[in-house]
Amino acid sequence: MNGRFLLDTNIVVALFAEDSSVQQGLLKAEQVFVPSIVLGELYYGAQKSLRKEENIARVDEFAAASSVLGPSVATAKEYGEIKNALFNQGHPIPDNGIWIAALTKQYGVTLVTRDEHFKEVEGITIETW
Repeated sequence: MNGRFLLDTNIVVALFAEDSSVQQGLLKAEQVFVPSIVLGELYYGAQKSLRKEENIARVDEFAAASSVLGPSVATAKEYGEIKNALFNQGHPIPDNGIWIAALTKQYGVTLVTRDEHFKEVEGITIETW
């Protein structure tokens, strides 16, 4: 474990719900990053929620306080390699997951998630909080 973590959407949602395992995990982190893709998923969830304005404000506040990693050309290259490998293995995962995995590989961070499909991606380190 390198102490550098990238949070998946389900982990941020758990953090919003004050999940104690996520709070404890954050205590051991040296650096925490959030993919811009995750922010997009959070904004989508907020848009379709019953408390739209309140939830958008919550995501805005979270985004402003976070170190956000966005895709670049290097990320796109990782994405292509991961997607091709998953296709060849017959184990596709959602495209947003591939982008998140690509950022994980590119930056050499540990992905924190509760999604099992990330186990199909070779070369990334995963923790579940």
